Amino acid sequence: MDKGAEIAMGGCLCGAIRYRFPRDSVLTAAHCHCTDCQKATGSGKATIVFLPTAALELEGSCKTYTVIGTDGSHVTRGFCPECGSPIISYVAEVPAVKFIKAGTLDDPSWVQAESSFWNRSARDWSPVDDRIPSFLGNPPAS
Repeated sequence: MDKGAEIAMGGCLCGAIRYRFPRDSVLTAAHCHCTDCQKATGSGKATIVFLPTAALELEGSCKTYTVIGTDGSHVTRGFCPECGSPIISYVAEVPAVKFIKAGTLDDPSWVQAESSFWNRSARDWSPVDDRIPSFLGNPPAS
């Protein structure tokens, strides 16, 4: 993933929510095939960019919805209250990291998923990318 020193920007479909972060702050990008991400995105997976919370500047207010993950963590998803675009996710137990939906970037051409997880939930019509490391459930904690 070419992170560069550029600023990544993005937002929702209607423009009510905008964000920015330095591309060189990105920790990784991944595909999540969990059934919650499938429902939240309306597709077979969510492609997400992981970054430090401190690196993210967010303008506008997301409406949020929180669920208890399979490992007991509290997963919150933020979306635009006007157009419904899913923008951000985070885990309460890991406050230092935020997950941005790659499809909301103004220019996502630089994003390259480096892993896939929750492959046991992947759909035949949205298969796991076998060229990158993958995990049946959550990736191991580092």
